[in-house]
Amino acid sequence: MASLCLFSFPVTLSSFYFRCLQARGHRSYEQDGTVWHDVIGKHCPIFAVNREVLIPIAKPTGYTGADPYKISFQVGKEKFLVPWLFLINRKSSEVPMIDMHLRYSGGDLHGVTAKIVDMPHHYVEIHPNIRKQFWDPQHWPKHVLVRYTWEEQSEIDVTSGFYVLFGSGLMLSFILSIYILQSSRDKLARFVMETVAESSAPGVGVAKVE
Repeated sequence: MASLCLFSFPVTLSSFYFRCLQARGHRSYEQDGTVWHDVIGKHCPIFAVNREVLIPIAKPTGYTGADPYKISFQVGKEKFLVPWLFLINRKSSEVPMIDMHLRYSGGDLHGVTAKIVDMPHHYVEIHPNIRKQFWDPQHWPKHVLVRYTWEEQSEIDVTSGFYVLFGSGLMLSFILSIYILQSSRDKLARFVMETVAESSAPGVGVAKVE
């Protein structure tokens, strides 16, 4: 397996980092076993960089082209495994392309997903030999276009933060309501007591007029 490599180049006052994630392709077809192959650096995903690369796919021993040809990937030191993807004999006349989506935050890779899609027609028009060579049963290795798309995820859980903030506001409102209610009861009780005291005081009554 290709090891994770990290290069640092001085750029003005800061540093520029280029990280090549380890990746290896796992190729399979039904009549034979499976073999892991390392993917060289120039074909690997570059951390947080969206790009497209052409990966050469070698012909397995004994493969005739009549069986489905599947490929899988293992990416990063975290060993994220991409499930089997049908590459050849997938019931489509279009040239396949691997669309790989990588999620990260900070300097960490959090997940990898991939799917097979049709290669965009404009790309095939620019490179017509790719279609010809891919469908030529005698031409090996075949080249498969891989599109790496990166998505940065926030390190702050916005949903959880919202619930915490909402709960704190609700609790504060509840405490404030109890305080206001208690204060009102105290004022009401004091008002009643003062009124009763004034009413029962001696000499308090209606003046007699003669």
